[in-house]
Amino acid sequence: MEAKTKVWLAEDGKPIIGGGKVELLKAIDEEKSLRKACMKMDISYKHAWNVLNKISERLGKDVVTTIRGGKNQGTFLTDEGRRLIKEYEMNRKFINNTMEDEGSWEKLCLAISARNKIPAKVIGVEKDGLVAKVKLEIDPSALTSIITSEAVERLEIKEGDKVFAIIKSTEVLIGKEQKHE
Repeated sequence: MEAKTKVWLAEDGKPIIGGGKVELLKAIDEEKSLRKACMKMDISYKHAWNVLNKISERLGKDVVTTIRGGKNQGTFLTDEGRRLIKEYEMNRKFINNTMEDEGSWEKLCLAISARNKIPAKVIGVEKDGLVAKVKLEIDPSALTSIITSEAVERLEIKEGDKVFAIIKSTEVLIGKEQKHE
């Protein structure tokens, strides 16, 4: 028996992008045409536009741009589209490597279960609008959790804080013990 996992990026609990949407962005980047990307992936043009619009709407930024007419016409990824693919791939690779490396769970003294609460140290906080990336050190490795900037503010998370990475089957949350005065 083996453990399997599915990775996607989410904002406020709402999925932004997963494997299928990343493949659509990659196909657009490769083909430089939404229509050709749709044919390659065997999906409808309308469905692809709906997917792209929903991603852009949730991010508040366009992931593709379209140039009509002329020699250089087509559909192209924006910097945000490329960043999204990179972020997804980084998280997917980390999760897959962790799941494949049985020793990594043993090194952390964890048994795999539906929930795990792991002591961690914050080694970086990057806020970008509504989204914040919080890098956690969990000896002997590091983990990045994508949470809302509001959560970072509410928990008063800053570099050097002692926190807990709370791993659920669908996401990595961050918890911090509150000092009672």
